[in-house]
Amino acid sequence: MTRMRIAALCTATLLASTLHLSAGPATAAGPAHPQHGCAASPDPGSGQAGKVLDAVRRAKEELDLNSVLLKVTVDGREVVTGAVGESMTGVPATADMHFRVGSVAFSYMGVVLLQLVEEGKVGLDDPVSRWLPDLPHAEEITLRMLGSTTSGLHDYVPDPVFQNAYLADPFREWTEAELVGVSTAHDLWYAPGTNWSYSHANFMLLGEALAKITGEPLDGLLRRRVMDRLDLRQTRNGFTPDLPTPVLHGFTAARGRYEEVTFWNPSWTAARGAVLSSDICDLARSAQAIGAGELLSPSSYRTQLNPGTVGLGHATKTCPADICRTNTEAEHFGLGVFVRNGWVLQNPFLPGYAAVQAYLPDCRLAIAVATTQGPATTDGQPAQTIAARISELLAPDHPLAP
Repeated sequence: MTRMRIAALCTATLLASTLHLSAGPATAAGPAHPQHGCAASPDPGSGQAGKVLDAVRRAKEELDLNSVLLKVTVDGREVVTGAVGESMTGVPATADMHFRVGSVAFSYMGVVLLQLVEEGKVGLDDPVSRWLPDLPHAEEITLRMLGSTTSGLHDYVPDPVFQNAYLADPFREWTEAELVGVSTAHDLWYAPGTNWSYSHANFMLLGEALAKITGEPLDGLLRRRVMDRLDLRQTRNGFTPDLPTPVLHGFTAARGRYEEVTFWNPSWTAARGAVLSSDICDLARSAQAIGAGELLSPSSYRTQLNPGTVGLGHATKTCPADICRTNTEAEHFGLGVFVRNGWVLQNPFLPGYAAVQAYLPDCRLAIAVATTQGPATTDGQPAQTIAARISELLAPDHPLAP
């Protein structure tokens, strides 16, 4: 199907969505946040917005979720914002609640890297040895390889050494050196740049490199170059496990009993200075801005969506299929983002929580979803499942596959 045909189908479907919105200020174009913070839409009635909320409510029950927060926009205009379920027993979830957004920070780091390339301060194919001289294979690994996760470094998150230590003490403060050390204790999966596999270690190292390249702490760098420019007022780094209020509470049975995880230490999730929390309104704005390349030149945006990873990801004797997953035009990793069936997304998952920011450039459609799991949740990424169902309603000829 041609891009023009896709755009025409999107226009027809999404025009119907906006025509059925309830009247009121929530439907008007404007900043990412209403004056007094992120708020649910007025009752959307039986139009497309109402159908989206009905689908979300059904998914919440089917997937045994405690709560679902969502925001959908077209061209920056609100289609629907809402929250269903409870944050804690007897405490309703609300659209203005804050939650951690994990790998969304990876997309921001990819943007900053490309900005620095545009400014002539670095080259994507510069070896990282200049800034990370102690990293094994630093002469072979480039900045591009960190951003596209083609370095060959193991992912420390599923590693038994990390998992056992993390679950034994979820309040532990991890250092970047400890986390990268779990990865570098293994041989590379493959020669740098020759294959693809997802690894959090790449973004730990990229964050450190960006701070050294600019001479600016990573939290300030992301704030100045991304969050402030996009008016993401509720998105911020945290150096402690605390969260801004109001808080969306999370629970998990990962340690064999169903328990609260809201304030488990998130230091393992991203580089120091990029351990971000947000709300659903900011997440929708982020989906649109990152997915449309608002902070990049057209050429850098093209690189972000395909920095050369298509065709990589083949399994080998040293890199099995569950690690080196095949990258194709339809589904691959770009530079800090996933590209799936035309959608640009990030899909953070932390114990008890899952979220998605997704944008379909052909339709200018942004979907943001955050979920908290119930005692019997089995879906590995319920926010992505819900986002896919929303896409089937609003862009049925171009859905976001779960």
